[in-house]
Amino acid sequence: MIVVLDGPAGSGKSSTARRVAAALGFIHLDTGATYRAVTLAAIRAGTQLDDGEALGALCQDLEIELAEGQVSLNGRDVSAEIRSPEVSRAVSLVARHPQVRAQMVALQRRVAARGDIVGEGRDLASVVFPEADLKIYLNASPLERARRRACERGLDSPAGIEALAREIEERDRIDSTRAASPLLQTEDAELLDTTSLTLEQVVAQVVAKVRSLRA
Repeated sequence: MIVVLDGPAGSGKSSTARRVAAALGFIHLDTGATYRAVTLAAIRAGTQLDDGEALGALCQDLEIELAEGQVSLNGRDVSAEIRSPEVSRAVSLVARHPQVRAQMVALQRRVAARGDIVGEGRDLASVVFPEADLKIYLNASPLERARRRACERGLDSPAGIEALAREIEERDRIDSTRAASPLLQTEDAELLDTTSLTLEQVVAQVVAKVRSLRA
C-alpha cells in the first residue's frame, strides 16, 4: 500500500508521516531527505546550484541510503547535517532541476518497492506515485508554519519567526513555480489543514483513513 503526504514546508509532513508509518508498521519514505543529501553534497563539492547538468552528474556519483530514520551519503550518516539552515535555504534551488529529480524519483521508487510505505514530499501524488492508494495534501497558515520551524530551531524571537516566514515564503514560491514537478494539490488528494490541529490529531486522522481503506 502506498500512502503519500504532500505539502509545503512546515505543514507537518515529516512528523505526521513518521508517526503514521510507526503506527501502521509501514516504511517511512522521506523524499525530501534525498534532495537534502544532494544539496549537502553539492555544497561540499562547490557545485553551482543553478547548474542542472553539473548537479545531475554529481548525483550519479552519490550513494544515498534511507533506512530507519537515518540518511547515509556515500556510507556516512548525514541525518543531522542535511537539516542545517544552510541546506534548508538551498534545497529548493537544487530540487528544481529535472536532472536531479529524475534520479531521486528513481531512488524513491526503489525504496517503495520494499513494502507498504508512507511517503512525504511535494510531488508524490502528481509524479512519483500517481497510483498511490491514499493521497493527502497537508497545509497550514504561513504564520503557523513559520512558528513550527522556529520551534524546531530553538528560536522564539519575533524577528526570528519573521525571518523564517520570509524563508518559507520564498521556498514556497520556488517549489510551486518550478517547471519540473511543482508543488501542487492534485484533484484526487484530500486537503488536511493542520493549522489548528495537534500532531496527535493529524496522525489519528491519517491512520483512520488508511485503516478504513484496508478494512
